[in-house]
Amino acid sequence: MTDELKDIYVDYILEHYKHPRNFGEISNPDFTATDGNPYCGDVIRIDMKVEEGIIKDIKFKGSGCAISQAAASILTELMKGKPLDYAKEFTKDDMLDALGIPVGPARIKCALLAYTVLKAALKKDSENQ
Repeated sequence: MTDELKDIYVDYILEHYKHPRNFGEISNPDFTATDGNPYCGDVIRIDMKVEEGIIKDIKFKGSGCAISQAAASILTELMKGKPLDYAKEFTKDDMLDALGIPVGPARIKCALLAYTVLKAALKKDSENQ
């Protein structure tokens, strides 16, 4: 990756951190989960409303480092309007690709926290069926 391309992706992460998309809560969500990283203090909650198998609304709330919060913003943008099956099939590699920057071992938990919360919400629902 060229330095110019790295700068573009760093700007992309900072933009999502400073101006997060889909930040907030949903009343009576169909899916919800919260998790955190005790080592750095990042916390994320994700709420989703689903209608006829489509993610109609998704919001996150939380606090933490730029990578964890930007990842949550990016993830919610990717999921909104998509079939629930898309969220179920979404992988860690998909999340890391969406961030667009190399993530080292020290920041991998930050980068994947929103992904982990999304999967926890989906898992809770499947356990309740």
